[in-house]
Amino acid sequence: MSAIAGIYHVNSAVPHQFGRQMMLALRKFPADDIQIWSKKNVLLGCHAQWITSESINEQLPFYDKTRQLAITSDAIIDNREELFDKLGVQREERKGMPDSQLILIAYAKWGEESSKYLVGDFAFMIWDEKNQKLFGARDFSGSRSLYYFSDDQRFAFCTTMEPLLKLPYVNRQLNEEWLAEYLAISTFIDAIDVSKTVIRNILQVPPSHTITVIEGKVKLSKFQVLSFNDKIRFKKGDEYVEGFRDVFQKAVDSRLRTFKSVGSHLSGGLDSGSVVSFAAKTLQSQNKKLHTYSSIPAADFIDYTPGNYYPDERPYIHATIDYVGNIEDHYLSLESKNPYNDMDEWLEIIESPYKFFENSFWMKGIFEQAAKDNVGVLLSGARGNFTISWGPAMEYYGHLLKRMKWFHFARELKPYSRNIGIGRKKLLSLISKQAFPFLNREDDNSFPMLVNPDFANKMNVFEKLQRYGMGADGLTDLNILNQRNYLIDNEFIWNSNGIAFSKLSLQYGTLMRDPTNDIRVINYCMSLPLEQFINNGMDRALIRNATKGYLPDKVRLNQTKYGVQAADWLHRMIPCWTDFINEVKELLKDKDTAQYLNTDSIRNALSSAMEKPKGDLAFKPELRMLMRSIIVYRFLKTFYLEGGDTNEKAMERAQIGIIGY
Repeated sequence: MSAIAGIYHVNSAVPHQFGRQMMLALRKFPADDIQIWSKKNVLLGCHAQWITSESINEQLPFYDKTRQLAITSDAIIDNREELFDKLGVQREERKGMPDSQLILIAYAKWGEESSKYLVGDFAFMIWDEKNQKLFGARDFSGSRSLYYFSDDQRFAFCTTMEPLLKLPYVNRQLNEEWLAEYLAISTFIDAIDVSKTVIRNILQVPPSHTITVIEGKVKLSKFQVLSFNDKIRFKKGDEYVEGFRDVFQKAVDSRLRTFKSVGSHLSGGLDSGSVVSFAAKTLQSQNKKLHTYSSIPAADFIDYTPGNYYPDERPYIHATIDYVGNIEDHYLSLESKNPYNDMDEWLEIIESPYKFFENSFWMKGIFEQAAKDNVGVLLSGARGNFTISWGPAMEYYGHLLKRMKWFHFARELKPYSRNIGIGRKKLLSLISKQAFPFLNREDDNSFPMLVNPDFANKMNVFEKLQRYGMGADGLTDLNILNQRNYLIDNEFIWNSNGIAFSKLSLQYGTLMRDPTNDIRVINYCMSLPLEQFINNGMDRALIRNATKGYLPDKVRLNQTKYGVQAADWLHRMIPCWTDFINEVKELLKDKDTAQYLNTDSIRNALSSAMEKPKGDLAFKPELRMLMRSIIVYRFLKTFYLEGGDTNEKAMERAQIGIIGY
């Protein structure tokens, strides 16, 4: 794992101080080694963090004199043995070969097609001296970040944006298109166009894309590794389970490759529990223990949630740990932390506004503790909902009801009613509302509009969102037959997650890795019949069946209790509520911010938030909207203080010759 950087000038040598300025901007991150390679009009840099044994003392950037190829990479490759065989790498060369050299050999054989052969988390750039071109790629889900600037004569790239802004020809100018999308989308998606960033002339390589630069001309190309059309059909149900266990174990094992300790997020649920159960088994054979990290509520938090929710997941976490074994468990209450007092640090890490504030304090807290424990790889099951544990029963039964598949529906309803402890009559009412939304006349609990309507109209943002099937309250026209394909295949769904985890990993020198996001696991799950995910009254059936003997039944078969890790975010903020309210009032007076934010919505929300709230209002949309507005306000204030421009200000400055060299 590394931060990478580089500069390419078409017709002139790269001033060495430009490279030094970029690398100095990365000095705030921990590093085991820092190197620069340059030749004529190309400069490559690497701010290396050693995670695998092969990366220790790795030469990076690396120049292959025979092939006349140079590489800098932020990569960890999981299908090494498969690639070694395909590339004909000799046995004696394999053990110590760094992932960067493996990528280079793959490029030498397959050229611009090489990326689709790589399994893992990666962003890399290669200077092809013979063909005088730069070539790079970002992995299929964007687990590593890769930004760039380009014009006709110059190209520069980096893992983070700030080093690019140290170059004299890269300006800090607000991208209003990106901001309009960010504000208009009510869900956790940042923006639809993932090639853009919050800074206008800094772009990013989208997930599942390669980038080629020849004589100043940039070409982005999507590579396809998802195999939606492949179908797996076995004669016996047990064969689906065995096939899953095999592919998932390989995905987990390949992510344990580190000379440091291995850790994992652990909640009381199926996704992280499955990852932990498969990982602990392998680590035991290596005489290593698995460290688990679990967020728990503040000590004085009073649980306000309904009886089928549990903010404190320790009873289920303990059940998993006792059953699995070989685990050293850690519980973080993070008493002094809350989403408000962590905001400035998060903005510095992410380099843009963010939406996941409810989870922000414990996500960062777990990374901090894992880094103190010398954890090199921190496992996660973040993508499991759409891969290993997909299977929304209510949507499936609504689909059966809508399609009038009465026999199948009746056969499933009885065991499902028994499993979740709800009578069939009440269930039928709930499923009918799922199948026929017009029957649902419950109070509107939608997210208030955060974007200024005039700004939205100016940017035509809602028309753009509609082209991608997104309405004011999120994605539309999705059903159980098409939702997984849509959510997995569209880069904007997971881009913000990849960026957040990439930058957190860099910040703390601990690499986040998610076996549920392994392309081999995804393709296997996508190829299975729908009935493998919902059957016999059981939702998320594949992973429940596959973890028999891996997880305790209390966790594996739980269909009635749901963990809520962010339930205490508002409770934690109550001591600083007066400061929060005062900052919202400041926001409303700020003209720079008012041109972007819907101040009418903010005022309405503020009127209901003047008194210190109770924790049970944590998921009230108006309060969440106020938090998002403050995050944007803080970002814009910092942006202007550091010399950022709106589009109008940039035009004014250009007229007096400030922008440019």
